[in-house]
Amino acid sequence: MDKKPVVLEIDLGLGLQSSDPQDPVSAVRSRNVPRLPTIVSGLRHGAKDDDVVAAVVHITPQLTVWQAEELGRALQAFAAAGKRVIAWTESFGELGPGTVGYYLATAADQIWLQPSGSLGLQGIALNVMTVRGVLDKIGAEPQIGQRHEYKTAAEMYTSTRISEPNREMTGRMCDSVTGQVVSATAAARGIQPDQVTDAIAAAPLSAQQAIDRGLVDRLGYRADVYRAIREEFGRPDDDDVQIRLVFAHRYARSITKEAIRRTRLGRTRRRPIIAVVDVQGAIVTGRGNRQLPFGQPQAGSDHVIAALRAVPQNDQVRGVVLRVDSPGGSYVASDAIRHAVLQVKRSGRPVVASMGALAASGGYFVSMAADQITALPSTLTGSIGVLGGKVVIKETLNKIGIVRETIGDRPATMFSPTRVFEHDEWLRIESWLDTVYDDFTHKAAEDRGLSYDVLEPVARGRVWTGADAKERGLVDDLGGFQDAVIATCRRVGVDLDHVQVQRFPQLPMLARLRPAESSESPAAAVLGGRPPGPLETLTQALGVDSFGLLTVPWRFDFS
Repeated sequence: MDKKPVVLEIDLGLGLQSSDPQDPVSAVRSRNVPRLPTIVSGLRHGAKDDDVVAAVVHITPQLTVWQAEELGRALQAFAAAGKRVIAWTESFGELGPGTVGYYLATAADQIWLQPSGSLGLQGIALNVMTVRGVLDKIGAEPQIGQRHEYKTAAEMYTSTRISEPNREMTGRMCDSVTGQVVSATAAARGIQPDQVTDAIAAAPLSAQQAIDRGLVDRLGYRADVYRAIREEFGRPDDDDVQIRLVFAHRYARSITKEAIRRTRLGRTRRRPIIAVVDVQGAIVTGRGNRQLPFGQPQAGSDHVIAALRAVPQNDQVRGVVLRVDSPGGSYVASDAIRHAVLQVKRSGRPVVASMGALAASGGYFVSMAADQITALPSTLTGSIGVLGGKVVIKETLNKIGIVRETIGDRPATMFSPTRVFEHDEWLRIESWLDTVYDDFTHKAAEDRGLSYDVLEPVARGRVWTGADAKERGLVDDLGGFQDAVIATCRRVGVDLDHVQVQRFPQLPMLARLRPAESSESPAAAVLGGRPPGPLETLTQALGVDSFGLLTVPWRFDFS
């Protein structure tokens, strides 16, 4: 009897995790949530499997722009192999924005929409905010300097309005991503770009209007979608149409298990490794803290450097993908990680940086020394600038009846939050900001092979989308994580199918719980940092993140 045709399912209603969990607790909490890299792997293997005929994607509102681009590229490659892609949703937004979900749907051959649904193809917006008004009300005085006009993370604390440079920069980021959506839609749907912009101006559209404008193919419910799939791809079996539905992430795991089994049986030799090293979250010195119950993780420089230092110790590792999703943070931590990247390169192993949603300021600093930088079109990157200072809270404490005084010599109290900077102290802060900016820009120019006169005008703290950054020489290629892995394989002369792509160093879960023997043990790369303090937990919960000299506002929020 013939095998049933296989249709891979991607149900975004299950959630979507961008990377593997970094500790046992997170692993347990997210055990049923599909990983984006696993889904992409499933699509890649399915494209070469004659039994796999199609993929069906259930699109839900929780998707981010960069996830849509990463998954969309994988679906396009799947379709290019002669497989069918069907996307369906209850609604692209419900009287609200649905642009991101539709952006992903443009990778499909056929788009279904529930008859009662709508198409909120309304372009892209970014939310920015300042908290200076709140600080004024509670008697807090921010004293923060910035280099230069586009380093608007400082503006969040120092200004009661959105500055013109901030408005210009943010507007350009929105226009860049909207332009990507328009281009993708026009190309996929076979219509003109001005027809897409007309649809955006008229949105939200009813389901029938979406059909009439050529943006959706068919109207129906889930049952109708799956009935059509069975009729198109199924094989009759006793008057019933048979297909085999498999989640793409489950399919990928079955392929991985088979590869492991064959290796254990000795049928395949040990394959070379492409090591994946994560820089996820705010960059801090030390090991960082990955136990915060709220907010984003931290990328401790000791943790990242230990992983990079372990690479030359393993002859099986041929190259490194540095996966960066970070708003930046500490200048010295970022510089230390960049130095470790250079050390890996000196060992003869290429390093390719793969930028996720955000790789700006310190996130760009750690990436810029890589042999190649790959970013998604919507990645927010650049922000080559610096900020620093403090918030004085003496009056705030007085208002609530707390008396606090820092006692010591004048130099020892310079950074006390209970007194303002004296004039000469502020001049020293300004001088330090100039020094850091000069170091950042000159190293960026050197790493990117640009003259300083070309690099500096596109620095000045300005955030660029990946598409705009490529035009200005700040990144090399547009693509996702899979593209970065392929680029690394190409540099070392191996085929993707003949390597192991793994987070590095790869340690069993129990080994992660044991103490490391030294700072150079592989286990040192997975050691957790200190537990969070009460103030740190509170500020993360309130959405007021601490920052280092190289930071962009973490809470850029595309909608």
